[in-house]
Amino acid sequence: MSRHIPTYELYGENTGRSPEFWLHCETIRSRSSLHHWEIRLHRHESFFQILYIEAGSGDAIFGKRSHAIRPPAVITVPPGLDHGFRFSRDIDGLVITILRSHLSHPPGERSHLGEWLAMPRLTPLDPDNAEAAYVMQTLRRLGDEFENRRGGRNEVLAAYVGLALRLTARISHEGHAQELPSNENERRMVMLDELIQQHFRSHRPASFYAKELGVSSTHLTRIVRSMTGNTPHELIAGKLIEEAKRQLVFTIGSVQEIGFRLGFADPAYFSRFFLKYTGETPRIWRTNEKARLERA
Repeated sequence: MSRHIPTYELYGENTGRSPEFWLHCETIRSRSSLHHWEIRLHRHESFFQILYIEAGSGDAIFGKRSHAIRPPAVITVPPGLDHGFRFSRDIDGLVITILRSHLSHPPGERSHLGEWLAMPRLTPLDPDNAEAAYVMQTLRRLGDEFENRRGGRNEVLAAYVGLALRLTARISHEGHAQELPSNENERRMVMLDELIQQHFRSHRPASFYAKELGVSSTHLTRIVRSMTGNTPHELIAGKLIEEAKRQLVFTIGSVQEIGFRLGFADPAYFSRFFLKYTGETPRIWRTNEKARLERA
């Protein structure tokens, strides 16, 4: 029997609540020291992570494979993959957690960067290389910006994330990165995530995704349940809710307009769908969320 791999809302946490941030940053030491320097295998469904290893050492575990970490280095972890870490007590660096929906090029997107982000990677950084040194400086600045609530904070954080990822991808493509292999089910989950990203507005059934992946609907359900604890239908619904929330907060369109954009021909059905998964109607959720953000 396969071992259960927990799904965490945030690095080492399972709150059962929706995230209240688009980016979170903390030191690796502050989190790993609470767990005796070992983060056991887990996964995040909605988060992309960047680990900046500045000092110390350790191992990155993806599936059943372990990969030695030597500083300085950047590790990128796409959503939906089983991963864990073992760190030395002198570890120093940052772990940056980003909502997948807030990446300018989401993992799996048909773009140079999106395809690069779809697989976990370990990229050594040579301090004597100008671009690698700039990545290190950018990630340090990101950590400082996160700690200090200055004007334009979100815009600066987004710029730092984009710059660090693009330069790390460039360094990787020059032949210095190690692609961290995952098992076949993890690869299928990456492909499924990409397909859902492309087609979720069309409300395609699970059988469509199974056919695209070359497996039966029953087998796809088995894979998704073993990897996430959910059904394919719940993953598709979750993507619709995630995008609905983003548009409710960050666009000025009416609830009806947002529903139409997401493929709901009937505004009443969109409201019932949203209520089923969030406990609130889109209108009430939007009002409450905007009030919460204003207080933050």
